[in-house]
Order: sequence, then C-alpha cells, then structure tokens
Amino acid sequence: MTSRLSLPKQRLILPIIVISQFCSSSIWFAGNSVIVNLIHNFNLAPNALGHLTAAVQFGFITGTLLFAIFGIADRFSPAKVFFICAILGAFFNLGMLFPQNNLITLLVFRFLTGVFLAGIYPIGMKIAADYFEQGLGKSLGFMVGALVLGTAFPYLLKGFTEGIDWRMIAFFTSFIAVLGGLLLFTFVPNGPYRKT
Repeated sequence: MTSRLSLPKQRLILPIIVISQFCSSSIWFAGNSVIVNLIHNFNLAPNALGHLTAAVQFGFITGTLLFAIFGIADRFSPAKVFFICAILGAFFNLGMLFPQNNLITLLVFRFLTGVFLAGIYPIGMKIAADYFEQGLGKSLGFMVGALVLGTAFPYLLKGFTEGIDWRMIAFFTSFIAVLGGLLLFTFVPNGPYRKT
C-alpha cells in the first residue's frame, strides 16, 4: 500500500484523474460524430449508426465483465491498466481510418474500442476510490462529469472543424486518449487506500 501523499500533492490528484478521464473517454462516441462520413466513405447503410453505437456499448459491457471476472484492477496497478487501455482503445479508434473498411470491420474496431474503454471509465473510478475515502461521492461526481464531457467532446470537435478532413477527429481523439493515459500513469501512483 502506498503511503499517504502530502496535502498539496493530493489536491492535484483529483484534477489529474478528471482530466485523464475526460481525454481518454473522448474515443467513446468518436465514430458516432463522423457517422455521415463513415457512411459516405465506406458505402454503409443509413442504419449503420445504431449498429456502431451498439458495438461500442456491447464491447464496454464485455470488457467490464472480463475485467471484473479476472480482477484486473486488483491484481495490477490501476494506473498501468488505465494507461494500457487508453493506448489500445486509441489504436482501435484509429481503425475507423482503415481504407478497406466495411460494416463488419468497423463493428469489430468499435467493439474493441468499447472493450478497452472498460479499462478507462470504471478503472478511473477505482483510482478515485483508492485516494478519497472521505469526499468520495464528490470525487466520483467529478468523474461522471468528466465522462459526460469527454464522450460529448467529438461532437464539439466536429462542429468546430466543419470543412476539415473528418479523419482529424479520429486522430485527435486517439491522441488525447493516449495523452490522458500517460498523464495519469505518470502523476498518479497507487492510492493510499488501495488494497490488493
């Protein structure tokens, strides 16, 4: 178990976790924000949005179940798990750009993105719980807010980059997802209330 942090350093922990959560959850609806472009570029049916959205959600549910069954966050450092999942989630998010994509390959890429999001959102909550025995509810409230803003961010990005190549949204969301994972991994060691 890690020793308790000094008060000034601990005050920085929550903002770092929240920023990391915001950045890394931006890949969640990155595909939805560019669905018109995906439909046009890969000759998808108009109902592809529902399938791609369901693929991410199903991936997230599957990943969360697997992480729970194998106790990943208890066996390994949650910050390392978060970082690795941010990298892998970002990689599969970039799968949208594969030139030979069709509905099946896009569904696989979005499903795998969802699987690794299970190592971002729930693990981020676990990291917050490892740090904040008191005021945990408030901390988790900030985490949920970061998730909401992070998942909505690709739509904001799409609105501000109208006329710019849609692929930039995939690149940028993947970039900040990795950045968020790196930020958390670098500055947030195992929390003082973590139990293995």
